[in-house]
Amino acid sequence: MNTLRLAGLTVLASGLLSTAADRPNIVLIYADDLGYGDVGCYGATRVKTPNIDRLAAEGLRFTDGHCGSATCTPSRYAMMTGEYAWRRKGTGILTGSAGAIIEPGRTTVASVLKKAGYTTAVVGKWHLGLGAGDLDWNKDIKPGPLEIGFDHCFLIPATGDRVPCVYVEDHRVVGLDPADPIQVGYGTPVGNEPTGKDRPDLLKMHPSHGHDQTIVNGISRIGTMSGGRAARWVDEDMADVITGKAVAFIEKNRAGPFFLFFSTHDIHVPRVPHPRYVGATPMGPRGDVIAQFDGCTGAILGVLDRLGLATNTIVILSSDNGPVVDDGYRDQAVEKLGDHRPAGPLRGGKYSAFEGGTRVPFILRWPARVKPGVSDALVSQVDFLASFAALTGRTLAAEDAPDSLDTLAAFLGESKTGRDHVVEQANVLSLREGQAKYIEPGKGPRKNLNTNTEMGADPQGLLFDLAADPAEQENRIARDPDRAHAMQERLRTLREAGRTRP
Repeated sequence: MNTLRLAGLTVLASGLLSTAADRPNIVLIYADDLGYGDVGCYGATRVKTPNIDRLAAEGLRFTDGHCGSATCTPSRYAMMTGEYAWRRKGTGILTGSAGAIIEPGRTTVASVLKKAGYTTAVVGKWHLGLGAGDLDWNKDIKPGPLEIGFDHCFLIPATGDRVPCVYVEDHRVVGLDPADPIQVGYGTPVGNEPTGKDRPDLLKMHPSHGHDQTIVNGISRIGTMSGGRAARWVDEDMADVITGKAVAFIEKNRAGPFFLFFSTHDIHVPRVPHPRYVGATPMGPRGDVIAQFDGCTGAILGVLDRLGLATNTIVILSSDNGPVVDDGYRDQAVEKLGDHRPAGPLRGGKYSAFEGGTRVPFILRWPARVKPGVSDALVSQVDFLASFAALTGRTLAAEDAPDSLDTLAAFLGESKTGRDHVVEQANVLSLREGQAKYIEPGKGPRKNLNTNTEMGADPQGLLFDLAADPAEQENRIARDPDRAHAMQERLRTLREAGRTRP
């Protein structure tokens, strides 16, 4: 078989690397609620993101890269399993006490890479559930990441605005005092700690809607919690804590190959930046935590540089869904937005069926192989599993990753097309075929008044030509009913088939 040499690597003509020892490290930097227009290399000017911009300048910046859903849990599920979350019940936005929704032994991105000889870790936000239901947070917490292919984990169990407000390392709460056991309540309140609803005078950040239950660190949350006081996080320190853990993992496993899923809390609510980032932008806490996320990215790039690992490490930066401005706290995000456009030229955002819901920043750098540039290929996070399997020479079973396609050539800049279609999930499903976009008929309000988000709900459905109309302003369904019907039928077929991958 023909081979070629790239930066000291032996690469087969098929695109696979020749030996396990030569395989690249993989670091996935996964933001939360970061919009297409929230960073400099995608057009932002009111916040500076030099580290993300550097990553884009040295790598491939995708203009049409998608997460699996317009909300967090289903995007994470789709990315990790290679299965669209809408195929499986129970994959909506989880509470902080939900059981694990990826069953032990399931093929995941992590398990594929672990079998290929990688040391694997997830650090940061999880939000895919822990335990098997009725979890006791004071004992071993499993199943979780370690049961689906990760060697190590250091977790924010759900989100920063949901209890329990503690870190979990491997199978235990970090720093828990056995004499002060944790209780968590969703639906039925637990304990008698003050809530934001009853004691707003104790708050340093007030809710705009919801988020008015147990107060932790001067911020009221979703759900109630008692105990675990010594283990509770300090929001201002969260970015430093998880970045420190991510850097330590890279340092410990520098011999490689390793896979790090670095899942930040930023820029999700509550937005509470470390004091050194307060005032970093004119946009208040939302802008400041974008700057903080950029700093975390810089720390990861810095340790790769310092250890001489950058050349043969794939770094991917993306987000779990599009942006939202007011997502439940009065943090001046609306008042200080100015002319910043979180979704850039796109319509909608988090929760929305419009492009701003799932089209997100998407950057891949691999200096040993990927030429810097910009790609318009249609790519999706759901394809990480099949593409990494192809990269590392792993064969997937027929039942594995039903919607994950091998789009490695597009990820590496060797193909300009990527997928021929992708299904986007919000309150309804949408189908992209090239630059055609069909949103199936949906009920409900056209705008979420709490978040001021256009939802894309229309009882007749919507059809757009994104090449001519990237902002989805002209509904073409009456002008081109045949195209709308054909796309409706393909979406129906994809839904009923139960899988995309042949």
